[in-house]
Amino acid sequence: MKFSLSWLKDHLDTDESLERLADKLTMIGLEVEGIEDKAKLLKPFSIAQIISAEQHPNADRLRVCKVDTGAAEPLQVVCGAPNARAGLKTVFAAPGTYIPAKDFTISVGTIRGVESQGMMCSAGELALPDGIDGIIELPTDAPVGVSYAEWAKLGDPVLDINLTPNRQDCAGVRGIARDLAAADMGRLIDHAIKPIRGEFPCPVKVAVEDDKLCPGFAMRLVRGVKNGPSPEWLQQRLTSIGLRPINALVDITNYLTFDRARPLHVFDAAKVKGDLTVRHARDGETLLALDGKTYTLDSKVCVIADETGVESLAGIMGGEASGCSNETTDVLIESALWNEINIAQTGRRLGINSDARYRFERGVDPAFMVPGLELATKLVLEFCGGSPSEIVVVGNAFGDDRLIDFPLAEVKRLAGIDVALPEARRILSRLGFMVAGSGQTVKVAIPSWRSDVQGKADIVEEIVRIVGVDKVPLTPFERGDAPRKPVLTPIQLRTRRAKRALAARGLVEAVTWSFISKPQAELFGGGQPELALANPIAADLSDMRPSLLPGLIAAAQTNADRGNSDLALFEVGQVFKGDRPQDQLVAASGVRHGFASSAGLGRHWSGSAAADALDVKADAFAVLAAAGCPMQALQIVTGKALPAWLHPGRSGAIQIGPQNVLGYFGELHPRALEALHADGPLLAFEVILDNIPDGKQKPTRAKPTLELSAFHPVSRDFAFIVDRSVRAGDIVRAAQAVDKKLITGVSVFDVYEGKGIDEAKKSVAIAVTIQPRDKTLTDQEIDAIGSKIVAEVTKKTGGSLRG
Repeated sequence: MKFSLSWLKDHLDTDESLERLADKLTMIGLEVEGIEDKAKLLKPFSIAQIISAEQHPNADRLRVCKVDTGAAEPLQVVCGAPNARAGLKTVFAAPGTYIPAKDFTISVGTIRGVESQGMMCSAGELALPDGIDGIIELPTDAPVGVSYAEWAKLGDPVLDINLTPNRQDCAGVRGIARDLAAADMGRLIDHAIKPIRGEFPCPVKVAVEDDKLCPGFAMRLVRGVKNGPSPEWLQQRLTSIGLRPINALVDITNYLTFDRARPLHVFDAAKVKGDLTVRHARDGETLLALDGKTYTLDSKVCVIADETGVESLAGIMGGEASGCSNETTDVLIESALWNEINIAQTGRRLGINSDARYRFERGVDPAFMVPGLELATKLVLEFCGGSPSEIVVVGNAFGDDRLIDFPLAEVKRLAGIDVALPEARRILSRLGFMVAGSGQTVKVAIPSWRSDVQGKADIVEEIVRIVGVDKVPLTPFERGDAPRKPVLTPIQLRTRRAKRALAARGLVEAVTWSFISKPQAELFGGGQPELALANPIAADLSDMRPSLLPGLIAAAQTNADRGNSDLALFEVGQVFKGDRPQDQLVAASGVRHGFASSAGLGRHWSGSAAADALDVKADAFAVLAAAGCPMQALQIVTGKALPAWLHPGRSGAIQIGPQNVLGYFGELHPRALEALHADGPLLAFEVILDNIPDGKQKPTRAKPTLELSAFHPVSRDFAFIVDRSVRAGDIVRAAQAVDKKLITGVSVFDVYEGKGIDEAKKSVAIAVTIQPRDKTLTDQEIDAIGSKIVAEVTKKTGGSLRG
């Protein structure tokens, strides 16, 4: 909601500064989002006159102009505006001037070989409402060299406040002034609206077919009007908030929309055929609206129609056919009440966001329906002349009365502050409420424009926001003697940590459907009847997912089909193993495809950037470590423990003992890829976070086995020739067992099979990190540890050190 300071002062007699008013508005719940001071923004722009405008020698659409800016010598400006001509007075920007709407600064430049020493501006370039196609045209008496902002009286600051949906009364400037007056920022000026006597009966009748859509409708005819430009003050009001003045009749309705939060509509009476009817639109009816678009309507839309068809979208926008022009002589002024829900639904259905819709869907003051019509009539007669008819009113013109019994103690109970009855009465009275009674419980009559006030708590809110929210005392919550419980559950913590760990490894988070097709569910261990949806939204979304991987694989394939084949995705979410609550588990899953490997995170044994099974193994281990899993207890198993969707020779299961399988990793089986219509090879992992054992809750006497050492670690590489059946993990465990205190890390960095190695053998290279604790190790001591590693690995695997 935008309004200018001078517009506010039409309703509020105040001497407060702009800053004080803005601060108070925010404190009483009308948050000021910004203050626009066009005088300051447009200060560098001046009025200039074009002396001559010659054709550019090198461009058909450009003119070379001599411009009088009030300086001693005229300036040369190249201009492409179609209306640039000799004698025109316009707005000039000298070199160094910032153009707000274009976000650039003017400088002296050369355009098609001709020097240009400034710029003549259009309204759009100055962030003003557009009027014509081209540069601004000023009256012939505009003084050359004078500041344009000063001459155009743009020194009126404009405030922009953020209205909450319940404050429909402050969608008009008067409502804002009323709140400021209640907050002691000034005095609300009384603008009594006097009824205007009708000179003849209104010849046009109105019928309302459904009073639920239109609770009230008021209308009158004004004959003999002379339409034309609205007064300068009204044009400035509209221009200040970004509206373009059109003509007096239209400007009056726009003005009242923002001044009193009362949208109205004026019909050209000569274009209305017969009487008016408020009704449902008929399916297929169309309307060419005032925004130049044609809308196709249905029976859920409320319209105003005459004998020939639809003339207006009720409460949203009028039609082009019955709109007012300079030739209009007789007008029908309409002021009505509309169903808020229907207005909102119609606006969304047709995609129309108008100022009228904004107010009607929040609710307008029902008691101002007829006074709003009287005020519009007064302005029409003042600006355009004419003779008014009597008013035709259909339905309820006042709304329902609301009376609330209000115990004054509610303010203390709900807000914690004491407000005496005289102060509460003063605040409520200034806000338009009526208070009767002098005891501890009073009766409060709610004003018609405050449909949001429905109970005692709403009245407390009105008192507190005017008194000041900053007056509410700070009261800490009683915590008691017991320690505070964690806010997040263990599974919530694991979920957060798993997401961070996978994101740190370069995977991108995805969110997929919780439903998959029945064949996919069966492939991943689901497909039970109790997990089938009774009413699926699609045939391929028929079952609850037993795994996150089908959705991730589909997302990866969609990306690959669009040329993005190298990607790594992850998701953390629920999977469903049965229909019991304990069968709904949280899983962390991911897929890698193409060259989306983690090779950049450390030494990579394959020497290739293509993703492989070890990448997704590392992803799974990262999740487990972040979730607090006891890593030393993990086991990697293959064979019968693997699900059918994994490649049997390029995958593994992660478990803590045979009874607690934490997850799987590896390459997907070709048959699984075929069933999922995905291209391979595709690497995947899935970890069930619920299966991770909880950490010990009570402290133990065990001392930490790892402390920071002051000595530099030593790394040694070993390569062993072993049988192809020997697992690399067996070699790692054998090396770690030599000295668990000194050996802090063992990792595989190379596996070789081929020339120079027996066909039944392979070479596995490991890197061993030795961390001294008490002293720097000598070469002899390091060699001794190396000899023990070779002996232990040879003993456990039957291999030998590679020469």
